[in-house]
Amino acid sequence: MAAPAGRTLPIPRTCPFSPPSDYAELREEEPVSRLGLPNKDEAWVLTRYDDIRAVLTDARFSSDVNLPGYPFFTPERPSEQPIQLLIHMDPPTHGEARRKVISEYTAKRTRDLRPRVQRIVDERLDAILRGPRRIDLVAEFAVPVPALVMFEQLGIPRADHAWFLSTNSLLISGLTSEADRDEAFGALSGYLMELIEKKEAEPGDDLLSRQIAKNKESGTYDRTWLTGLALLLFIGGSENMTGMISLGAMALLRHPEQRARIAADPSLTPGAVEEMLRCFTIAELTMTRVATEDVELGGKVIRAGEGLVALTNAADHDPAVFPEPDVFDIDRPARSHLAFGFGAHQCLGQSLARLELQVIFDSLGARLPGMELAVPFDELRYRSDDEGVFGLAELPVTW
Repeated sequence: MAAPAGRTLPIPRTCPFSPPSDYAELREEEPVSRLGLPNKDEAWVLTRYDDIRAVLTDARFSSDVNLPGYPFFTPERPSEQPIQLLIHMDPPTHGEARRKVISEYTAKRTRDLRPRVQRIVDERLDAILRGPRRIDLVAEFAVPVPALVMFEQLGIPRADHAWFLSTNSLLISGLTSEADRDEAFGALSGYLMELIEKKEAEPGDDLLSRQIAKNKESGTYDRTWLTGLALLLFIGGSENMTGMISLGAMALLRHPEQRARIAADPSLTPGAVEEMLRCFTIAELTMTRVATEDVELGGKVIRAGEGLVALTNAADHDPAVFPEPDVFDIDRPARSHLAFGFGAHQCLGQSLARLELQVIFDSLGARLPGMELAVPFDELRYRSDDEGVFGLAELPVTW
């Protein structure tokens, strides 16, 4: 079946609070459909919440990027890398690898991280308040805060922070050539491999050091696997969080009555964070799979070897699950959203992400209560999906 005329992925967003109108049309007319990709391939595309949840728990759909037919959003097929990331593993390898590190994200360990996250947020706000009363909240806050959390988590020395951030940006951008992406991947993985080797000899108080000790004790230590884990955690814990912080701050500035309620009653912040996650669902294009056998779904047959894209942003705006989905409402019971995925590959660090966002928005409300947009809403610039993760390119604010 050919792709619907004129429709290819990714489809640009025209409003940050709602998905492209094409998503609603597809969900109503053809919720399981074929769309084109930038490399001229085609893939099955899902837009309905129930279909997407079903696929993300179906072992007949593989996450292995090296399988023929796996969908990509770059003009060229990416090179096969020697280090396999956790999100691209299938059972039983995926489950075994995930169990190695799941202890880092228990409820207790996440709670124990709150003082560290609060310190990082406070130090950044201290610096902001010492400077001019107009800043770009993306550059001055949304980029450095989550990056600093992950640098501390992984034990990456401060002198290497700027290089690591810039190289990581090259790696995730869809505008980067495959040759440059391979170079960035090699540079980051080589750096992390050396860092891990140093921590084998001189452990510190960080996730990598704990994983080295734990896996050596169990006889399952694998430096290559740990390198891939560190790279994945940094990408997920920095770029995705930057997008969510910028968009969440923008949402509260656009809805001052809801912002005031959160400032007056911090018990509302967790619910507000869930609504932000649902509303923006920024990492929607990461839910890609390839069928390993023929599967019937929504009246269509997806053949073995055909790629599939589960548009979780469309799912999180499915009116059958979330009434008035384009309305930002902090009172909405939104925790069933798919912003962190679903099933075995659900985001490993989601508990830390929730903690960070709660600390960040409580702290912004308390310390910058008079913050407001410094430019009209219609003049805000957004990052395209081609640039990596959806979010604001900049957020000029004053107070």
